[in-house]
Amino acid sequence: MDIIVLLKQVPSTESMIEIADDGVSIKPDGIKWILNPYDEFAVEEALRIREAQGGSVTIISAGPEKAAEAVRTALAMGADKGVLITDPALKNYDGLGTAKVLAQAVKELPHDLIIAGQRAVDDDNYLVGAAVAEKLGLPLISMVFQEEIQDGRITCHKTVDGGSVVVEAALPVLFTTQKGLNEPRYASLPGIMKAKKKPLDTKSLADLGVDPVEVGDPKTKVKSLKTPPERTAGRMIEGESSTEKAAALVKALHEEAKVI
Repeated sequence: MDIIVLLKQVPSTESMIEIADDGVSIKPDGIKWILNPYDEFAVEEALRIREAQGGSVTIISAGPEKAAEAVRTALAMGADKGVLITDPALKNYDGLGTAKVLAQAVKELPHDLIIAGQRAVDDDNYLVGAAVAEKLGLPLISMVFQEEIQDGRITCHKTVDGGSVVVEAALPVLFTTQKGLNEPRYASLPGIMKAKKKPLDTKSLADLGVDPVEVGDPKTKVKSLKTPPERTAGRMIEGESSTEKAAALVKALHEEAKVI
């Protein structure tokens, strides 16, 4: 089974994000960059499928040169090889443009199954996985929290509004991950050492035969970034007894907050 995992390098949620002087980007200094958490589920599931059915796991990412660190993390977890697409034009692409590039990279490789995180935690647009499936003409099963592959078909349990449904499709297929699918393994020290020797190909758009003009202008554009308003401090409700505190709370909600 030839499995491809699409992943992205994103800022850690523990990093302090500051807006750059241009007002539409963030300052890269001091940010810790990590493998997108939802993509970790994708890598782990790919490894489990390979362990059960054999085959190989290939990681594909599109981004700056430092994104190689995220690919290496996936290789240290146990993936077999990686492909990093890096090109100056990529910084101008939105999710749809990135999907066009990733789809072209996937076309060049054998694939029975493609797995991607349901979204990246930096821009939260949920778009790339679905757009790659569309470009490749493959079935898409999103928000998967359980899957089973048998006789060339995959059965997935996926989240929908108000519950879940079971969906089945013939391979090849692309599915995106949801929390609960698995518990991603940590990269062991031997795995980290082995990852340094695993193949990681770096390709440009020209290498893929992608013309930036054909990719087109982004459909979305960041107009401005703003930090959220600071929250006001909480206030303790005083009182000698629970009855007094309850009365004081009701009065504050009615007269000050005006919510009752």
